[in-house]
Amino acid sequence: MSKLSNMLLMIRYLQTGKKYGIKELSEKLEVSDRMVRMYKEEIEKAGIYIDTIRGPYGGYVLNQSVKLPVQSFNKSDYEFLEKLNVKEKEKKNINLIVNKIKNISLEKEDCDVKISLDLRKNYNILNKAIKEKKKVKINYDSYNSGKAYRVIRPYNVFIYNDGWGCAAYCELRKDLRHFDLSRITDIEMLNDKF
Repeated sequence: MSKLSNMLLMIRYLQTGKKYGIKELSEKLEVSDRMVRMYKEEIEKAGIYIDTIRGPYGGYVLNQSVKLPVQSFNKSDYEFLEKLNVKEKEKKNINLIVNKIKNISLEKEDCDVKISLDLRKNYNILNKAIKEKKKVKINYDSYNSGKAYRVIRPYNVFIYNDGWGCAAYCELRKDLRHFDLSRITDIEMLNDKF
């Protein structure tokens, strides 16, 4: 892999909140310990600071939020997985994985699944609302109470378990909540700021 892709991958590993030792990162990135140290310096020159924990159980930790482009699953990846020659028993597992990936894909042209278009719309509106600090009115299908309109103040959109989620303050529940983007059936950005 190129130097840039290795540095982005290193940031992705560190974004998990886990402490990684230099040796562990060098194995994951398939580079030398020296290169990992060099990547750290380059990343810090770009304004992303990585904390160093010293000692025998030390390593690197990323204590800030960094927005990286979303890596998505495209049609050629999907076709490759479908063509894999695997045992019947394993085919079921591959199909489950493919369906999960299809649900989180945001590439409209590459994924022909209807739900991904709805997710793209929800994702785009929520991201715009976060940037502009505007409230959003959603019709949310809750497991407990069924469908209900809610006004939320979105703070972050992220991949959670096997789908996209949004952390937001819910004005109905008067609390911070996690909303599954695939369960938002209607969405509208309001002019109200928060």
